[in-house]
Amino acid sequence: MRRTFTLALSALMAVSIAATTATAVHAQSRGDQGGGEDDAAKKRKRDEEWNQPKAPLPQLRNAGPCPYVKVLYDASRYVQFKDGKESAAQAGFTGEIQSLTSGCAYKGDEPIKIRIEALFQLGRGPQAEGDKHVYRYWVAVTERNQAVIAKEYFDLPVSFAAGEDRVYARETIEQITIPRADAKVSGGNFEVLLGFDVTPEMAAFNRDGKRFRVNAGQAAPAQQGQTQSGTTTKQ
Repeated sequence: MRRTFTLALSALMAVSIAATTATAVHAQSRGDQGGGEDDAAKKRKRDEEWNQPKAPLPQLRNAGPCPYVKVLYDASRYVQFKDGKESAAQAGFTGEIQSLTSGCAYKGDEPIKIRIEALFQLGRGPQAEGDKHVYRYWVAVTERNQAVIAKEYFDLPVSFAAGEDRVYARETIEQITIPRADAKVSGGNFEVLLGFDVTPEMAAFNRDGKRFRVNAGQAAPAQQGQTQSGTTTKQ
């Protein structure tokens, strides 16, 4: 499904974003944004494993750096708890943004075009009701370390098979376009952020570094209620 939006910023600037939902898959991959031969080799291997089409961006020598693309830590995970009780046995639907890969292209005074692929790990805990859930996430473009320029929300519907407590889904966000006032404006002036649409309680849970596995509640009783600290892949 294709989604688009355009927000006028000024006479010289606007931001548009389109997203395409990929089918859920049962595999896991991690990717990091960056340069170097090792990163290129890892990306080629990941693309081969996922059989992913190449990003529809021309191979251009950019006029400058790409915008920073990363997950907002406070919104990087989605964890429901029944009655607000933070324990594995009370976990409902859960989710985590596992990794991001991105690319951009621009030259001269052309707009910056960005394409992002995000890998989501989605889970169903013991208190989850039903076998379907619609996760909501957002994509935002900001001036670096400043206010949000444009933000859009997208729905990610997920179905769990009988006896299944987790699925993986890849989302492709394409046609993120940032027009530039002139050739002096580089991609380094902007950030693109992703995150789940979380409640204040979920954000606080993430901020405190608490963590439950996606299949929370399925472990032995002696392990229930335990948390483990960890970090989310960020770029």
